[in-house]
This record gives sequence, structure tokens and C-alpha cells, in this order.
Amino acid sequence: MRRKLVVGNWKMNGSLAANAALLDALRALPGAAPCDLAVCAPFPYLAQLRERLAGSTIAWGAQDCSAHESGAFTGEVSAAMLAEFGCRYVIVGHSERRTLHGESDQLVADKAKIALAHGLTPIVCVGETLAQREAGETANVVKHQLSAAIHTLGHCISQVVVAYEPVWAIGTGRTASPEQAQEVHALLRQQLHAATEKSAAMKILYGGSVKADNAATLFAKPDIDGGLIGGASLVAADFAAIARAAV
Repeated sequence: MRRKLVVGNWKMNGSLAANAALLDALRALPGAAPCDLAVCAPFPYLAQLRERLAGSTIAWGAQDCSAHESGAFTGEVSAAMLAEFGCRYVIVGHSERRTLHGESDQLVADKAKIALAHGLTPIVCVGETLAQREAGETANVVKHQLSAAIHTLGHCISQVVVAYEPVWAIGTGRTASPEQAQEVHALLRQQLHAATEKSAAMKILYGGSVKADNAATLFAKPDIDGGLIGGASLVAADFAAIARAAV
């Protein structure tokens, strides 16, 4: 059985004081978490994560990385820099990056490739808009997004984490039903199975308004291996409740 993974994505939120309180509360949670836990924070707070989470079982990561090794790319942060900070994970291709910054499927795949080259685990996000779902295009959209990573990474695709995030459910309060989410997760696992014999061991997370009151029913589905959590990851009690649901 695949061990569940719950990753907090703080997005562009946080302050030194608020982060310290949140991280200390997460560290103080009683008992061992029934799943793997990670927090992905804005770049300026990675040093604070490294300090506050040192010696804990909670991993940390970043929300993006450059597709380039180094050079004249002002404002970009390289995978090598993230690795030097001790990051384990990096989110690539989040729908907000695809929508607001025009990131293509190939760029996302290139970011995943360079992340792997530096020992990071990329969390590759895929997902459809509401218009695409209503047009019956969900399967084609998510398969096309994932295929770029498969073709670019080859057999190394087995080393990534995939996150299915229906764009219409991110930060809207709307959530795909467990059945809707499972249908897409099963489709993605089938696609991965055709690409690697290790697909059965790969984690596919669900993201999109996951909360303490719906996490258990989502995580109970056979191909949903945890969650990429947005707003609820900013509240220690909520994040802990979601983690406890990931059994």
C-alpha cells in the first residue's frame, strides 16, 4: 500500500511571526503522523523552514523553480539553490503558474527534469478549467499535460509526484466529488502505467479546496494518495486534521 503524502502549499502567504507559530504548532502535534508531511513556502521563508523543521519528520520545499541551471535570469531561483537549502520537494506547473504566467506543458516538464537532476522531488500539477470540464475535455487536457513530463523524463517519471488539481476547485470552495477525483486519478495512473513499470508505487495527490471535513472521503479512494493543500495548510489544526485523514 502506498503511504499517503500531504503537502501544504502556502502560496503567497506568511510572515516570520505567523510562520514561526504555525511551524511550532505543527512540530508539537501529538503522535506520529499517519502519513508523510511537507510544507512548500515562498522562497524568502525557506531558511526559516529549514531552521524550524530541523530534526522533525516534516519535509519542506518550494513552490516553483527555474528551468535553467544559472545565468542572467533575474528573479528566478534555480533547483541547485533549493537543493542547497535542503528542500526535498518543489511544486511545478501549478495552475496559477500556468494561468497567470503562461507556463506551457513543456516548460513544466523542463522544470521537473532539472529538479530531479538536483535531487529534488517535483510535484507536477495537472488539471482542467471549468469550461474544459463542461466541454468533456478533462481527460484530454490532463493527459496532454502529463504526457509532456513523461516524454521529457522518460523512465525518471517514476520519481515524481503528480498532483491533480481541477482549476475550478482551487480556492473556490468547490471540490471535485470523490468519484470525480478518483476517475481522473485512475486515468492518470493508467497513463503512468504505460510509461513505467513503477507506476503502482507512484503518488498522485488531489488538490482543490481540500478541508478537514472532506479529506477522509477523498483519501479513501484507491488512486488518491494524499493532498496538495492550500488555505487549510495555513491553520495548524486544520492541516493536522487533514493529515490524520490520510490513513
